[in-house]
Amino acid sequence: MKNVAISFVCLMLFFSQVCGQGNYQPTRENLDARGWFQDAKFGLFVHWGVYSVLGDGEWVMQNKQMTKKTCEKLPPLFNPVAFDPAEWVAMVKSAGMKYITITSKHHDGFCMFDSKLTDWDIADRTPYGKDVLKLLADECHKQGIKLFFYYSQLDWNHNDYYPRGYTGQYAGRADAGDWDSYLKYMNGQLAELLTNYGEIGGLWFDGWWDKKDANWKLDETYGLIHRLQPASLIGSNHHRAPKPGEDFQMFEKDLPGQNTAGHSAESEVGTLPLETCETMNRSWGFNITDYRFKSSRNLIQYLVKAAGNNANFLLNIGPMPNGKIQTEFVDTLKVVGKWMARYGETIYGTRGGPVAPRDWGVTTQKGNKVFVHVLSQVDDRIFLPDLNEEIASVTLYQSPNKLDYSGNDYGTVIKLPEGHEDEIDLVVEIELKDRN
Repeated sequence: MKNVAISFVCLMLFFSQVCGQGNYQPTRENLDARGWFQDAKFGLFVHWGVYSVLGDGEWVMQNKQMTKKTCEKLPPLFNPVAFDPAEWVAMVKSAGMKYITITSKHHDGFCMFDSKLTDWDIADRTPYGKDVLKLLADECHKQGIKLFFYYSQLDWNHNDYYPRGYTGQYAGRADAGDWDSYLKYMNGQLAELLTNYGEIGGLWFDGWWDKKDANWKLDETYGLIHRLQPASLIGSNHHRAPKPGEDFQMFEKDLPGQNTAGHSAESEVGTLPLETCETMNRSWGFNITDYRFKSSRNLIQYLVKAAGNNANFLLNIGPMPNGKIQTEFVDTLKVVGKWMARYGETIYGTRGGPVAPRDWGVTTQKGNKVFVHVLSQVDDRIFLPDLNEEIASVTLYQSPNKLDYSGNDYGTVIKLPEGHEDEIDLVVEIELKDRN
């Protein structure tokens, strides 16, 4: 264990204990940040850790029943000398993404930052010896990209994560521990992340589900975060309705309100800003044998559907252990970026449109413009129920050619142009008459 700046950590924890989040009222900075988040619409998720050395995903410690002692052999092999934060951030910007969410600590407990509370981190245990989060944070600030930190509340390495949850049973941890001590450790690391890396967009929590009945003292943790950085947004992948103190709600591998992946059975869609996350292939962390890559068409359509469901899309990559991002991911992001360069107006700054998602696609809206995204064209006409406001014009997006339409008390029917059946997204722009 490193020498700890005890006074600072204790001070932060004291404040977190006396000021909870039970009656949380977001500040103006926080509300403004929520608005920015809803406007951003598209971000990069990064799962990267010492597990990447094995090329078998981020759950390899659990899946291969590895012990802590075995995992300690990995850091000396982790030397990401090819990591180039400027290259990463430039890739993000060219893809049309507005923020990055990166794993600061995953379930194996290994920290991708220079924590003063443990030496189980990249700065102390690897030949690389550098704080990659600091390097990335500096570059994000330089290039104008928001940075969020993923943090696993679950920890397969820490002995005080006790009583244990339903995962990590093979880690070889001691059969005793102090739960309150673990929570202080967690809050101390969060204080580090919110103190040493400049302005942070928010915290993306995961792992609560491992111990659903534990006293996580979330009001203390959330209170600490909001006091250190009031504008930082808090979200948790707990697969439940939002809890007091949280600022956005996320959905794993599903659009809001859906449960095809089996994670969202108890996750009612709330009123906070929304986000859905998905992977480029099947894995989150680097998996050398996972060739099940999603097409750029599939990912663009998912992004559009997310926007039509009033949610952001957080698209994940798992960098290689040398710090490079594999070619398949880079090439796909280039295609997505080209599409966003042309159609970004119909995504950025929009909210879910006046027509709920349909089998053929979704709608988004910005001001008096409604964008109809036809993702699956099975007919030469589409019906927009309940869209019976006064319409000024209906055109194909970025085209002066007007489209035929007719309306009544039940909605509007639009005749689609011929020859666009195979497009990724046929976008129709509806301009509504100014009511003022």
